[in-house]
Amino acid sequence: MDWSKVGTTFFIMMSLTTTVGFVYDGDPYELIASVVFNLIATILKLGSKKTLSAELLATSLAADLHLIPALIFYELGTRSTLVEAFAWGALVANVFSVILVIIETILEAREETWW
Repeated sequence: MDWSKVGTTFFIMMSLTTTVGFVYDGDPYELIASVVFNLIATILKLGSKKTLSAELLATSLAADLHLIPALIFYELGTRSTLVEAFAWGALVANVFSVILVIIETILEAREETWW
């Protein structure tokens, strides 16, 4: 088992699920958790040299650039519709990231030799 892939995938999924929680409920602690989980996932993706590494990093950076402004605007207490729009953008980026992880897993499984 590749523990680095387990850790990266865990933080990708945690970012996705906490972003969904924030979009659904609007709890600021979920937004903070989503930012933290996504930043950790971004850091874990930096050293990867796999097939879709660049695409995975790009989706994570896109989510970061949605979640961080969402948190700033939330804390300022202005433009709640903008906060929600940023959260939806991060949610789309995280869903795309999960799709890429699934594709990468399938590609890696096809490359392995099964005896």
